[in-house]
Amino acid sequence: MTWRKLLKAFPTVILVVDILIRIVSVAVVPRNRRPSSAMAWLMAIFVAPIPGSVLYGLLGSTKLPKDRRDKQREINSLILENTQGLDNRVPTDTQPPWFGTVVQLNRTLGAMPLIPGNTARLLPDYAGSIAAMTEAVDAAERYVHVEFYILTRDESTFLFFDALKRAHDRGVKVRVLYDHWATIRNPQGRVTRTWLRDAGIRFEEMLPFHPTKGMWRRPDLRNHRKIVVVDGDVAFTGSQNMTDPSYNKRGNIRRGLQWKDLMVRVDGPAAVGLNALFITDWYSETDELPTDAEAEPLVERRSGDDAYECQVVPSGPGFDGENNLRLFNALVYGAQERLIIASPYFVPDESMLYAITTAAERGVDVQLFACEVADQFLVYHAQRSYYETLLRAGVRIFLYEKPIVLHSKHFTVDDDVAVIGSSNMDMRSFSLNFEVSLMVRGAGFVDQVREIEADYREKSHEITLAGWLTRPAPLQVLDNVARLTAAVQ
Repeated sequence: MTWRKLLKAFPTVILVVDILIRIVSVAVVPRNRRPSSAMAWLMAIFVAPIPGSVLYGLLGSTKLPKDRRDKQREINSLILENTQGLDNRVPTDTQPPWFGTVVQLNRTLGAMPLIPGNTARLLPDYAGSIAAMTEAVDAAERYVHVEFYILTRDESTFLFFDALKRAHDRGVKVRVLYDHWATIRNPQGRVTRTWLRDAGIRFEEMLPFHPTKGMWRRPDLRNHRKIVVVDGDVAFTGSQNMTDPSYNKRGNIRRGLQWKDLMVRVDGPAAVGLNALFITDWYSETDELPTDAEAEPLVERRSGDDAYECQVVPSGPGFDGENNLRLFNALVYGAQERLIIASPYFVPDESMLYAITTAAERGVDVQLFACEVADQFLVYHAQRSYYETLLRAGVRIFLYEKPIVLHSKHFTVDDDVAVIGSSNMDMRSFSLNFEVSLMVRGAGFVDQVREIEADYREKSHEITLAGWLTRPAPLQVLDNVARLTAAVQ
């Protein structure tokens, strides 16, 4: 066949390929996918069939490779086996009537039991939180497990890294995990990797993407967890990364952006649950399980008015379901009087949007804390597209004043239950990110969170429906277009 004939046949070939892509996509894309996400992908493919199908091939699956999911199931079985009997608790008169079913939901999905006898102290100050973790590492006798989405050695974190080195030098087992892509693309990421290697500290990069080595998966799956465990008795978790509050980025520094986070220190058996989650991620990356002597906790249950029941709830693409979304929805529907949510990236799916608006419409005092300014353009505008629906349902929305990026992720239900962790209320956290949530039952802990919420309220301005509807038309269009991109999961 001559070049002239090939060129003449080329448009026909493209047309046939175009039609085939459209037909196949209608059959393939909606399978086991929420309708909104399926429609977004189909729209992308129908507008540009070849680029859209290539993009779908790269980003269309939210699942990890089978071997990684098998490891998660293996660890879940071990956790269930080793925690038999811990969840045979007797319901008390003070717990909400729906609480037991939520506990069972978390146990079924994430394997972790609800365990009493923990103390929990909030750490709302960025530098104070790093100082508290540094102090705990300096007291370590057996092991220190560190896991962060972003982990960088900089002026704000020097003390923590120096404590890791001291622990390592005195014979404490120090293991470090960080998300490969999120940390390495930070301006201090590669320097941090070099420092860890020179210090002799064992570290692994979570979810590295090496397709040339046969390691293929969706490239934007991320491990977003933040965990520090010391000797199995003390643990920290929450929203804060181990990095400078500017994230060391020139654009953030130029704009004066500073991240505000919330961490919690847990003393007691709940630290075992956070350690089990670290071990899960370590095993997934290394095929190694720490020995029983290193992982076995020396746990003492606390007692008194400041002792709380805690349950660790892991979630992410290693699980078959969206554990965090199911937990959040169950708690929202359980709320009877007050529901207060803090989430910097609030892009709910339909089920969560209906749960929150339904709560407001049945008379629950629902409040949402979000950011007046943000670092992610599309997410920022996508979440703004939901404000009108929320305001019409009666949800009160408070925007934390710039240049602070309110990065805390937590919510409280009535005066009984609080959840704090790494998970945003957006579709990325529900489907694509590995997250950790800590559910705490206890009026004393809820009171701690309420004080934090009151501080947020003083430093935020409340938006109203009337005022929101007057924003410029181009911004409204931009918000709505950004909302469409959020569904492509």
